[in-house]
Amino acid sequence: MSRDPFGARADLPGVDGVSYVRLSTLDETGVADTSRLPYTVRVLLEMLLRNAGSIHVSEDDVRALAAWPAPAPEGAAVPFLPARVILQDFTGVPAVVDLAAMRSAMRRAGGDPAKVDPLVPADLVIDHSVQVDAYGTRFAFARNIEREYERNFERYALLRWAQGAFGSFRVVPPGMGIVHQVNLEHLGRVVQLRDTAEGRVAVPDTLVGTDSHTTMIDALGILGWGVGGIEAEAVLLGEPLVLPTPIVVGVEFRGALQVGVTATDLVLTLTEMLREHGVVGKFVEFCGAGISALTIPDRATLSNMAPEYGATASTFPVDAETLHFLATTGRGDVVDLVERYTKAQGLFRTDDDATPEFSELLTLDLDSVEPSVAGPRRPQDRVPLGQAPGSFAAAYPREPAPARLSTAGPSPRGAGGRLSWRRWRSAGGRCGRPAAARSSS
Repeated sequence: MSRDPFGARADLPGVDGVSYVRLSTLDETGVADTSRLPYTVRVLLEMLLRNAGSIHVSEDDVRALAAWPAPAPEGAAVPFLPARVILQDFTGVPAVVDLAAMRSAMRRAGGDPAKVDPLVPADLVIDHSVQVDAYGTRFAFARNIEREYERNFERYALLRWAQGAFGSFRVVPPGMGIVHQVNLEHLGRVVQLRDTAEGRVAVPDTLVGTDSHTTMIDALGILGWGVGGIEAEAVLLGEPLVLPTPIVVGVEFRGALQVGVTATDLVLTLTEMLREHGVVGKFVEFCGAGISALTIPDRATLSNMAPEYGATASTFPVDAETLHFLATTGRGDVVDLVERYTKAQGLFRTDDDATPEFSELLTLDLDSVEPSVAGPRRPQDRVPLGQAPGSFAAAYPREPAPARLSTAGPSPRGAGGRLSWRRWRSAGGRCGRPAAARSSS
């Protein structure tokens, strides 16, 4: 069976020795009109087109998604084969233990244990075990890292072994930042290069991670979301995640945030809107000229909250701001590749782009967003800043003043007005020995 049944592979213009799988081939052959498809669907479609003819992806899978949003044939699904996996230490260590156990089993069976190796590149970021022992001094960081290695020596020895034993497994040591920050500012490349039997090929950077807030990486135009440990291990071993035909909810941004309004105010407004609309199990994708008014940190704030509004992922297309962020975070070497690839594939956004065809489309005027606070009980709830005092008073009503102690009967006070312990007890005192009594005893 041909691994390029649609004849879509071609040289990437302006990049020597690198090819790519052209989405425009589907337009030229009448299979699809990819220009109307959302960014999310185009990324998934490229993945299917690139893997068409393999054991996991058929030509029918490509044709079914290319006809989106038309109803897919009964039983149709999208076998998702992400470009990489990201793990954090809390859930990643069990995956490494499983791989090590498989190597041991292979050795006992007389086979070559080196054949047990992740088929998909993986990064494990150590951040969930960090504790604070020292603080407030210039030696605090070094002391905390030292204690971190002392506490977790066995685990870190295993991870050090895994990094050397497995060919496509990297470990980010403690003290480098949280997993989502490291992923956004260092690991994410937007476009990955893969060496295949046919040569080097450029592919969109996609991933799954073992943390629900993996969606923060969607801010860079990298399609990714959180999965369980079993699903992550399956991907590491080359198995696809089988997805239903995606439902993509578009959110069109217009205007710009007013002075003094922050990304936190925007994400609370967005979460309120999306929870009311209902996006559980759906993909959210942002579009519109208003995107240009948002920095990558602003976008990351919105994408990070996808679990709170229930979306599988919440993606921003690649644009000029993406390239700027890559250049200013030490990844200037990939900027030219990212720009050339995304423009050749029709994945690069500009303000003049037509609105894609979504399953559902919502509109949010950024000018209308006002300062807000979260709560008072749930972090996804929003209260306009001007209504915060009234909201607090309603959530925590003032309790009536406690009834005064009756003066009838024997007084618990002794001579001179001092409180007598015996008189206090005889008067019905129940709250422990009073301080005045303790000081006089």
